[in-house]
Amino acid sequence: MARQKGQVAATDAVETLTTKSFLFQGLEAKDLLNGLDPSVLVVEKLYSNRPVYTAFRPQTWLEHLYVVVEGGPVIMRSTPLDRVMAMTYPGACFGMRNLPVGFGPVVRAFPSLVEAYKTTDVIKVPVAVVQSLYDQHEAFRDRYSLLFELREKFQYHLLNCSTYPPQAVAALLRALIYQERSLGSQPSQGSSTSYCFDLPIDLIARACQLNHRTVEQVLKGLTKAGYIKTSKTAESANDQVQVVDPEGLKEVYGATRDKVSWWPLK
Repeated sequence: MARQKGQVAATDAVETLTTKSFLFQGLEAKDLLNGLDPSVLVVEKLYSNRPVYTAFRPQTWLEHLYVVVEGGPVIMRSTPLDRVMAMTYPGACFGMRNLPVGFGPVVRAFPSLVEAYKTTDVIKVPVAVVQSLYDQHEAFRDRYSLLFELREKFQYHLLNCSTYPPQAVAALLRALIYQERSLGSQPSQGSSTSYCFDLPIDLIARACQLNHRTVEQVLKGLTKAGYIKTSKTAESANDQVQVVDPEGLKEVYGATRDKVSWWPLK
């Protein structure tokens, strides 16, 4: 797999980490630069449809934590159902469950493919730096632990994806809302309630185990009911989904059959 790789000055990488990453935000530069080789922080571009690594391989650990700076999302896919089990957007990190740091050695699962669904810019932080910060900084340790918690809660939401399409899609949107709100990445600037996601229909279908046509119909229904705004049409390449009524979406999330008036199939 060919990926562009480029090293940047440590000071530039640290500035990016401390301004664009939930995990490193607010940490002073000296905390990272103390004894740090300027070449160890690597900026890398991950291209879509190319594997990054296979998670949870027995007795195999990663050498870096991946911090998402721009682009994405990065997804984790399970087999053999090819279901999307995790989505990582800018500001968050991935790979922590495959590092021997914190809960990494005990939070294991079956081998799963991790890939960038769309072109993604990341900064790779060596495991030694992560371990040092984890040992020395309580704030970093608390945030690092929260990343594990959010992964578990995301999968919990997916477990609530019933066969009822409106509830299944609402469960995924609620999972993303909870994740972004916990990381402080959203709500969107200038709005106290709006959440915007780069969320292709294919990702929704694979996360909720629905076919693409059904997802399109659910999104149209959610749009008509005023829960979301989207420009997803057969002619549109725009993958943005804007949740404008996250609290109202809870009603759909908790709905059972016959309780969503705008869904025509009972």
